Formats: sequence, C-alpha cells, structure tokens
Amino acid sequence: MSKGFMLVCDGSNGAGKTTVIKGIEAHLQSKGYEVVLTREPGGTEIGEKIREVILDPSTPQMSDMTELMLFGAARAQHIVEKIKPALDAGKIVISDRFDAATFSFQHYARGIDLETIKTINDLALSGFKPDLNIILDLDPKVGLQRVQQRGEEMDRLEVEKLDFLNRAREGYLAQAAAEPEIFTVIDASFSKDEVLQRCLNAVDNLFEKV
Repeated sequence: MSKGFMLVCDGSNGAGKTTVIKGIEAHLQSKGYEVVLTREPGGTEIGEKIREVILDPSTPQMSDMTELMLFGAARAQHIVEKIKPALDAGKIVISDRFDAATFSFQHYARGIDLETIKTINDLALSGFKPDLNIILDLDPKVGLQRVQQRGEEMDRLEVEKLDFLNRAREGYLAQAAAEPEIFTVIDASFSKDEVLQRCLNAVDNLFEKV
C-alpha cells in the first residue's frame, strides 16, 4: 500500500483490548501487512512519561483541565513522531485507545465543555483521524471485576466511582452512533473467541472498501 491505515481498539476497561489487538495484529500479518502497535497515552518516549503522570493513582489532586491538556500533548507527539511516519510508510497502526477516549472520559465523564475538548484535540490531531475505531462495549462493573481478577493494580481513572465509568461508556456509544462510518461497537460480554472474530470481521470489512 502507498498509504497505511490506523485502527483503534477502545472502550470499557477489562473488555479485552489486549487480546483483540494481538489477534488483529496476527491476522493482518498473515495477510502480509506490516503492523505497528502503540497506545495512548504513550507510544513515544515523551508520551510514556506523560502517561505515568496522568495515570498515577497517587495524584488525585490533578485538575480536569490539566488531565485534558496532558492527553492532548501526548497525542500531538504521538502523531508526529510515530503514527504519521508509519502510515506514510504504508504500515498498519493499531492503537490501544485514541481520541474517542478523550471525549468519553473528559467530556461525558468529567463534564468538561465539549468545545474546549474539541479545541485541544483538534490542535493535537492537525486534521488527522483514524480509519476505524473498534469499541469494546462492556458493563463497567463487569470490566472492573475482570481487572481485579487478573490481579492488576488499577490506575487513576479505573479507581473512579462506577457512575464515572458508566458515563464514559455512554460517551463511546454516543460517538459510535454519531459516526457509524468510522466506529464499530462490539459486545465484549461474549467469549474471547467470539469477540475477536467480530473484530476481525470489522477489520476485513474496512479493507474491502479500499
């Protein structure tokens, strides 16, 4: 390909993003594509340092606006340093979360004004947007139970109250309803194999259109 594609796997915590991302990577590699895996916040040396600050559960005093601007800063670096060069080289980029998460968590859950979020995000994106957002939808209560069962420490966003996570979930579904051409919602309550297969179908449908 002369130009690559960007796929985003996003949605509820504990919904199985890691499993799905690895499955999509293997699927695309079997078809001969070169795949680059990344994540937000993070993906670059600068972004990973910002990630540590954003997700550190020992800093509950972080203001909502600080959080938003840190996400924007990490994303701006991510696009310039990693995503665009990979796409220009004809590679497939798969990101664990991207800008849909910002609208879900910072607008729908935090309550920051939508226009403020759009302004920060537009500055970071500079006109860029992913080709497909796969949203793994799961009841946040079930998702947190899965995270706890895996014995993982919860980050600063995961320790928020359940109503916060429910509002974030509503944000993902609202975005998907508004832009069905670049969003696909997958019910993550099914088995891992079933969820992965549905995600692979969505990816294959995207490539059939190009």
